[in-house]
This record gives sequence, structure tokens and C-alpha cells, in this order.
Amino acid sequence: MKLTLKHNQTGVVKQVTLGFSWTTFLFGGFVPLFRGDLKWFLIMFIVSIVTAGLGWFVFPFIYNKIYIKGLIEKGYVPGDDFSKNQLQANGIVFHA
Repeated sequence: MKLTLKHNQTGVVKQVTLGFSWTTFLFGGFVPLFRGDLKWFLIMFIVSIVTAGLGWFVFPFIYNKIYIKGLIEKGYVPGDDFSKNQLQANGIVFHA
């Protein structure tokens, strides 16, 4: 499900996916690297080493939610009511 997030100060609009991350399933740790999320790239890399690669099967289920929460912490807000309602319904609480 696609949601719209908008940065309050810069006006940058991002389309994000909520739910299972097919891109993370297919491309693993390269997804956060391409999104500029170096912290989660390193975390995924370390978890992959420690778990002998089994960690790659967990991250597709959680990474999109982690990425959206990170954007909200950086000042992004829901771009429309649908996005706001979906974030709240999926436990990503947004306070205006």
C-alpha cells in the first residue's frame, strides 16, 4: 500500500510502501543503502553475518515500517488523510 509523506520544512514528497518489502526480499541490505539509510544497511549487514544469512528473511517483514518511522523522526508528515489513517491503523502513531 502506497502512502504519501511530506517534509514540513523542505516540501519534499516521498511515496512509501507500507507492509511487506518486496525490494528488501529481493535485494536485501542494498535497499537501505540505496535509500540513504546507512544505519540500517550496517545493522542488516551485521545481522546477516551473525545469523549466517538467516536475518535476510526477517527484514522484508519489518523494514518498510522502520523506514517510515525514520522519515517521521526526520520531520516528514502524512501528505493526506488516507496516509495518516493508515499509519495510525498500523501502529505508527503520528501526532500533529
